[in-house]
This record gives sequence, structure tokens and C-alpha cells, in this order.
Amino acid sequence: MGGFLSWLRVQWDRTAAVAAGVIGLLVLVLGWVGVSGTPHIAEQLPYFISGGLIGLFFLAMAVALWLSADLRDEWRELRALRTMLAGTDTDQATSTGSAR
Repeated sequence: MGGFLSWLRVQWDRTAAVAAGVIGLLVLVLGWVGVSGTPHIAEQLPYFISGGLIGLFFLAMAVALWLSADLRDEWRELRALRTMLAGTDTDQATSTGSAR
């Protein structure tokens, strides 16, 4: 259990993305249930506004958080490659300098 909580803390943006996605889908479904329960358009508008727009907002937030997490992973990999290459350049310069 401690490992899972640690993973959730490290992957906070993915956790928030999944939570926002679930909330968004739940709100959309509840809005659809409300709209389908009444035949009058005037009674459907509050469900459309609350369920549809708020649900789409949460889904867009989920996408943004997930893309942010992916970009953070890419930046971490690029930083590791840059560090590895910088270490290789230093090793080559040291070995070339000692050969002369």
C-alpha cells in the first residue's frame, strides 16, 4: 500500500488526469440522464449547461494534465541523455588530452 501511495504522489498529474476524466464522464452521463428524462427543451437546458459544459471542461482538463505528464517524462529522458552525452564528451576529452 505504501508503494502505491508513493507512486500516486510521484505521478500526481496522471492521478489528477484520471480523476478529472472520471468526474467528466460521470457528469456527462448524469446530464444525459437528466436530458433524456424530460421531453421539453426548456427543462433540458439546465442539464445541457451543467452536465455538458462542465463535463467537457473536466475532460479537457484531464487531457491537458495527461499531456503535461507525458511532456515531463520526455524532458526527464532528454535531460538524462544530455547528462550521458556530456559525460561521454568529458571522458573523450580527458582520454585525448592524456594521449598527447
